[in-house]
Amino acid sequence: MFTHFNELEKRVHYPKDRKFHVELKPIGFLLLGALFIGTIGIACLQYVLFGLPTDPSLALLNTASVSVKGFPLWIISCHWINFFFLTILICSGLSILFDHPRLYFNKGCKPGSEWLKFTPIVVPKDSLWTAKDDARYISPLIGLPGFRHTVGIARGWHFIHVPFFILNGIVFVVLLFMGDQWQRIVPTSWQIIPDAWSVFVHYATLHMPIEPNGFYQYNALQQISYFVVIFILAPLAILTGLCMSPAIDSRFHRLTMLFGNRQGARSVHFLVMLAYVGFEIIHVSMVAASGLVRNMNHITVGTDHPTDKTGVFIGFGIVLFTIGFLIYAHWVSWNKPRWVQKTSARINDNLWRMTINKLKPRPYFKKEDISPFFWPNGKLPTSSKVWKELAENDFKDYKLKVGGLVQNPVELSLDDLKRLNKEQHITMHHCIQGWSGVAEWGGLPIKDLINLVKPDPSVTTVAFYSFGEGLLGGVYYDTHTLDNCLKPGSILAWEMNYEPLTVVYGAPLRLRVENQLGYKMVKWIERIEFLQSHESVGKGFGGKNEDDEYFDLIANT
Repeated sequence: MFTHFNELEKRVHYPKDRKFHVELKPIGFLLLGALFIGTIGIACLQYVLFGLPTDPSLALLNTASVSVKGFPLWIISCHWINFFFLTILICSGLSILFDHPRLYFNKGCKPGSEWLKFTPIVVPKDSLWTAKDDARYISPLIGLPGFRHTVGIARGWHFIHVPFFILNGIVFVVLLFMGDQWQRIVPTSWQIIPDAWSVFVHYATLHMPIEPNGFYQYNALQQISYFVVIFILAPLAILTGLCMSPAIDSRFHRLTMLFGNRQGARSVHFLVMLAYVGFEIIHVSMVAASGLVRNMNHITVGTDHPTDKTGVFIGFGIVLFTIGFLIYAHWVSWNKPRWVQKTSARINDNLWRMTINKLKPRPYFKKEDISPFFWPNGKLPTSSKVWKELAENDFKDYKLKVGGLVQNPVELSLDDLKRLNKEQHITMHHCIQGWSGVAEWGGLPIKDLINLVKPDPSVTTVAFYSFGEGLLGGVYYDTHTLDNCLKPGSILAWEMNYEPLTVVYGAPLRLRVENQLGYKMVKWIERIEFLQSHESVGKGFGGKNEDDEYFDLIANT
């Protein structure tokens, strides 16, 4: 399977370190304990003190007066389509998560401040440990595609399916309220809360309540569960996903503050995924326990037949198809990864260009928001003799070369750049791996450089080349649209947190374009070129990570 990888690629994609580790902070155990005591504990106490409550499902046994019966084809279709998309999103989401296997509720992501982590690594304090070093392996059995440093491919699968998952949900909700099927799911009386609790007490104390025939109506706990999944979990998943976007966060920061910060949104996104998984496990278990054949007929062929196994065969066929697709998707990921990248681009790039990419960043952060820790990332350009000599002399001899399709090509020292202009911004850095950090950046607005060099009218793209290398070797570079370079906050920074930029974070010069993910912020900039198109450089995909790791060209999400 791995014969098409060279030795460097094998080390990157299939590392020896594959340990699985879960570490929950004490506050997490306290919250889990409180949740357990507050639900199952109270239910058991009620049973010991007062006995079982009356089962409200007794009133649901008479189906003669039920007006909403059965499941139309559109419900059946949406149900199984949702199952398929949700499976893909969970598997690809887990692979994305493990590229930075730590979850926080603070915006700075300092090691040790995470509430949950999936790595045994304690970040060393006496050596350089980058966010790439911290990425972990995830088994292909649960992750799509699995392996480490595959976040580009995992994001490709994720964003290929997100729009269709949302569209399927919209179709379902619209059709739900166009008829009378909403009555099965949407509670119409507050009585459902004590009724649902009574049913829960039966389950929690291992006393099976009477199961009404789901072809006609659900018990109170089922109804609330389905309502929460459809009208709370799904919107939360979408909203938290949006709040992790640098374009959204830098323009509508107060939206992100609904979850505290960007990392709060990421953590809630993960918790929503866990809720989906928990619901699926319980849902499938109850479908089997309360009459597998009849229930499968309900949701596959729309009949209430108690013995016909057609529904079982169809349902298992859909499950096997989904598993088969995951196996196929894994094969595609490593044999035709460019297909994943291109398909995701066809679906999403124009959508993002026409919507969130047009948003202009606004300043929100203050000096007191600056993170005490900022993850380093990228390969220091130690193999570049030129860069090392410049660094030894504090970059006094550094000259930024600016050329391409311009009327006035220039070479500018740091002092020259500083004399042109300076802007300072305190912004949040959004890494594609998932971590974030707030820092102050000071440097030359790119619009001033554009005014100086006077690009040709045919220019649409600006390429930034680094002294450093990509993960798989070769000069690191990335491209931005001319429009994004002109947006507020887009600067060539020589200052970080009111101090000269250090070599770890990109000296002598690094890029900041605040509506994009971090890999677009080229560090250790050697030169800049103005181009007609990103397709004329590298492999034609817009950047070193886009060329080698199948990242997105437009990095708004």
